[in-house]
Amino acid sequence: MAIDEASQQHDVAVVGYGPVGMVMAALLGQTGHRVLVLERYAGLYNLPRAAIFDDETMRTLARLGVAEDLLPKLRVQHSYEWRNGTGDLLIEQGYAETGRSGWAEWYSMYQPDLEEALDRLCRSSPTVHIRHDSPVTAVRQDADGVQLTLDGGEKINALYVVGCDGGNSFVRAELGVGQKDFGFSEPWMVCDFRFRRPAAVPPALQLGDPAGPTSIISLGPDHHRFSFMLDSEEAFAIERDPDKVWARVKRYLSREDADLIRVATYTFRSLVAGSWRIGRVLLAGDAAHQMPPFLGQGMCSGVRDAQNIAFKLDLVLRGRADAELLDTYQTEREPHVRDVIDKGIELGRTQTIRDPEQAAARDARLIARRAAAQAPDKIRFPGLGPGLLSDGGGALSVQAVVDDGQHKGLLDQVVGAGFHLLVRPAQVSVLRPHLDALRDAGVTVVAPGEGSGALPFVHDVNGTYATWFAELGVDAIAVRPDFYVYGTATGPGVAALAEDLLAVL
Repeated sequence: MAIDEASQQHDVAVVGYGPVGMVMAALLGQTGHRVLVLERYAGLYNLPRAAIFDDETMRTLARLGVAEDLLPKLRVQHSYEWRNGTGDLLIEQGYAETGRSGWAEWYSMYQPDLEEALDRLCRSSPTVHIRHDSPVTAVRQDADGVQLTLDGGEKINALYVVGCDGGNSFVRAELGVGQKDFGFSEPWMVCDFRFRRPAAVPPALQLGDPAGPTSIISLGPDHHRFSFMLDSEEAFAIERDPDKVWARVKRYLSREDADLIRVATYTFRSLVAGSWRIGRVLLAGDAAHQMPPFLGQGMCSGVRDAQNIAFKLDLVLRGRADAELLDTYQTEREPHVRDVIDKGIELGRTQTIRDPEQAAARDARLIARRAAAQAPDKIRFPGLGPGLLSDGGGALSVQAVVDDGQHKGLLDQVVGAGFHLLVRPAQVSVLRPHLDALRDAGVTVVAPGEGSGALPFVHDVNGTYATWFAELGVDAIAVRPDFYVYGTATGPGVAALAEDLLAVL
């Protein structure tokens, strides 16, 4: 196949317009690239799937400019309980009011609210165009670009394609990419309610009842979800009856409290695609990996994918990096995804024990462990795998409040997006020969300290950055646009880190 160079109209075509595709399009649109989004449905899906997201995802939403509008529609959750059938507390996971990324560590949401905000953002971008009712029926590529065929025969050309088209991804299937199955597959019935009045419903609870494992999760201030493990996929046809659903939730909700707005069945799976990049086509979100929902990391993982791909595609499209940079997407992200899947499977298997004797043994073990710990558990995820990283790189960065003398707020809102080079104020003089070149390369130098003034000097309002420098024992931290640490340096190495960044960019 030869793609006519003169007919190129789009830098990137994004297939799928769920939250991951929306974030992908918005990020690329903010950097000025011509993006076409192709969605097979006639409009927004308008039904909730994901229920929660974390502070890292909120940092992305804030960078995109939709966080403040969303906040009134979200619920901040500080604990996540796992109990047995008789109500004994087995596991309590704690979530901070302010996490590493500068936002609360757990937000519950009603997904249509998020999608409406992201849709407005994408439609406000002059370089992003969205087409509904546009299912893709073929994907072909050569060394110069990708050609997508739509239902009806229309041809679309783009330099790159990102498949964000979900667990049943057409793009993945068209590429012939297989998936590794981690062996966790369970049918569940998901029941969503809209409150009519306030009701005392647990906001975040997993019930490990061998008679019927159950999940209860807030979907923000006005909605709630009850999920019930089924004995088989066939059982859904019987259990979906509204009277049966109301009977299941009567301990918590009555028909006077809420309306039942949705009953659906899902099979929770654990799958990872073998290849996340084939030439000029990449896979993101559920198209690349699916995970059990027990950690609420499915959508979060897809947003991380979008951040990773977007800044690398930006470098490639601007001619600042070779296309081989895109190979680092999977090498960096897959170890993180596999760790989340492993943790989710472990918790899922713990909760869904159906044998009463095994469940009793589980209860005794977890109650003893909790008594010994005397504190809520904290879920920790690993950093990135090998890729676009220097010495000391790979961990998620810290974001805190700074003040430049004119604006006070979280770092991203004060100094903007892109690469950041955080340095102790005393090290700025070492960087002076490189400051102009760093600025031209899109790197913002920031020196958080006790004083304030024109950049690079900003006031470290709560001393968070001083603590972070001390914990790492370094004088400089380079942070990538996806919020992960590129590398660190001490003393004479600070100038070398700047030169390394300039070489990369």
